[in-house]
Amino acid sequence: MKRTLLILAGLAFFTIRNQSQTVADADGNLYDTVVIGTQVWLKENLRTTHYNNGDPIPNVTASGAWAGLTSGARCYYDNDSVSNDSVYGPLYNWYAATDTRNLCPSGWRISSNAEWTAAETFLGGNTVAGGQMKEAGTLHWLNPNTGATNSSGFTGLPGGMRDPLNNNFRTIGENGLWWTSTAYNGSMAWSTYMWNQFAGVDHNPGSKKYGFSIRCMKDVATGLGNNDSPGKIRIYPNPSAGKITIEPGSCKDSHLLVYNIFGKIVVQKELTGNSNLLDISDLPRGVYLLAITGERWTMQQKIIKE
Repeated sequence: MKRTLLILAGLAFFTIRNQSQTVADADGNLYDTVVIGTQVWLKENLRTTHYNNGDPIPNVTASGAWAGLTSGARCYYDNDSVSNDSVYGPLYNWYAATDTRNLCPSGWRISSNAEWTAAETFLGGNTVAGGQMKEAGTLHWLNPNTGATNSSGFTGLPGGMRDPLNNNFRTIGENGLWWTSTAYNGSMAWSTYMWNQFAGVDHNPGSKKYGFSIRCMKDVATGLGNNDSPGKIRIYPNPSAGKITIEPGSCKDSHLLVYNIFGKIVVQKELTGNSNLLDISDLPRGVYLLAITGERWTMQQKIIKE
């Protein structure tokens, strides 16, 4: 299975709120949230039976009908909603996951394959992030639940899958599988995979007809422009071989952190004046993630050490 490590060059400048929250889906189900790096995720698998406009997501139980679908649908493991809905939520096909009517709560969306990988990078890389993202213990995961600490708070669960190729349900307790929004080709899309015998995370392309779980991520664009977001922060020069000037504008009294590609903090300082110098001369050449945090917001931008 392919394992990848994201180089941070693709990360953009954006802001998010630094506050926990509870959000509701179209059915009124409530979810707690968790922050991983710059991202805000639901701490639970999605359980909605409707898109945001109120249209129902069809519950398709017959295996033959499920395998023939090219439109959105949901089901429950072993077609047993009583045992599985409240714990694992439905299994959705990729067509439901990416339907323009959106099945995530308002202001939330299905994350891309790269955004999943960014979360893993923040947690130390794909070979260890699964342990930090899996629910600890063996209440739901089969033994051994290798490396599982749930130190991230993500609380990943092994909801298994619906396999349209073999017309069966399988791997509950063994695998957690979640759709991404990223297509692989016309008939396949990327999914994220955790395993009870592996401390890491894998990404695999599979048929869009599979039934997988869904985790939603906050659409950070919805946080821009509010009164809690920072004003313009100037960061220059970038790239730099030595010192970078940071002008925080109206965002004085904020905290700065610099992360390497493994999610380790390599520089930290307080921003207090109109102009601050960030010295990166001792860092190895490469791409880093700079984060500036105020009372209720976080700004991030990639920086390059020449």
